[in-house]
Amino acid sequence: MGSRVEKETPLRRDARRNREMLITAAREIYTDQGVDAPLDDIARRAGVGSATLYRRFAGRAELIEAVFGDSLRDILRAAEEARSAPDAWIGLTAYLERIFGLLAADRGTNDLMTTGIQGVPSLDALRRENHKTLDVLLRRAQEQGAVRKDATAEDLLFLLAALGRAVPGSTVAAPLAWRRYLALLLDGLRPEGAHPLPAPSLTGEQLGAAMLQLGKARRPRTGRAD
Repeated sequence: MGSRVEKETPLRRDARRNREMLITAAREIYTDQGVDAPLDDIARRAGVGSATLYRRFAGRAELIEAVFGDSLRDILRAAEEARSAPDAWIGLTAYLERIFGLLAADRGTNDLMTTGIQGVPSLDALRRENHKTLDVLLRRAQEQGAVRKDATAEDLLFLLAALGRAVPGSTVAAPLAWRRYLALLLDGLRPEGAHPLPAPSLTGEQLGAAMLQLGKARRPRTGRAD
């Protein structure tokens, strides 16, 4: 006897359609406003009631995962490609240019990658992979004589977060301005003319605390589904 195929009921179709409309609306709003946009605005954009949003998604983190999961996994693949580059400096610069292109194009992705938002599985995996990628590429570039010896992955992550937060504002007036400032940042990693640094690098714990503070500065404006 063959297996019985269950027909999709009207209720299930409605639930799936509402979920898809909410994800589409959230993607549009997050791109323009960032991930601290009010959840009620997302429900209105989707044409459903706020209660429907809260039934479909247990919290803000679950909605963020649904919206950005695929794009974050694309960045993970870019990190793998960068680590395989024979020339570590070329791998590092290509990776960072790709990341900053995303930060400039999408305010939501910018928020995710430059603040300490918690509870999003794809984002947690990306943070670990991003740290690993920068650490591997920095060490290899130092061995190849392309990067100053005292630079650390924590240094670079902090600088990238600080610069990344400024990118959305600069793109309004000059869409490609970020390329100039990323180039200046990268020049500071070069060993030629490097001077002793006046303070030690942040530890991993200190870096995490700093990123959380950036996230608090953009605290969601509605707490119902945080």
